[in-house]
Amino acid sequence: MEPNFDLFGHPVREGFGGRGRPPYEPTERDRNKVKLLLALGWVNSRIANALGVSPATLKRYFRADMKERDAMRDRLDARRFEIAFEQASAGNVTALRELGAMIDRNDRMEIERGMGKPSGDDEQPLSKDKLGKKIVAEQRAHAADADLMAELESEASQNARH
Repeated sequence: MEPNFDLFGHPVREGFGGRGRPPYEPTERDRNKVKLLLALGWVNSRIANALGVSPATLKRYFRADMKERDAMRDRLDARRFEIAFEQASAGNVTALRELGAMIDRNDRMEIERGMGKPSGDDEQPLSKDKLGKKIVAEQRAHAADADLMAELESEASQNARH
C-alpha cells in the first residue's frame, strides 16, 4: 500500500485521524531537519512546529541532537566547507570562488573574535559595578568634547602665530 502525503509532502502516519494518538516515528529526514534548524539557532518550540510535533515529543525523540545544539553550527559550516572543497577539487570554478569567499569570511570572523577578547597579559579585572548605557554615553560625550576643545585650541594657537 502506497503511503498518503499531506500538503507539505510529509507522509501521513497509519491510523491518523482514528482513535488514540499514533506513536511518532522519527525519520532520518526529520533528524537532519532538526540538526539544520538547531544550527540556524531556532528554539525548541519553533523546531517542533516545523516538524509538526509537540515540544515534549521533540525532546523525547531528539534528545541527543538537542544536547549538541552549540556544535551544530560548527558542523554545518564544516560540511559546507567540505562540499565546496570537493567541488573545487573536481574543477568547479564557481565552487573555487565560493570556497575562497567562505575562507575570507571565516578569517574575518576569527580576527573579530580575537579582537573581542583581550589576551592573557592585557586582561583587566571586571569591575563589580558595570556602567549603564547612559553613563557610558555621557563619558564618551565628555571625552569627545575635550578632544574637540583641544583641537580648537591648537588651531587657534596656530592661527595666532600666522
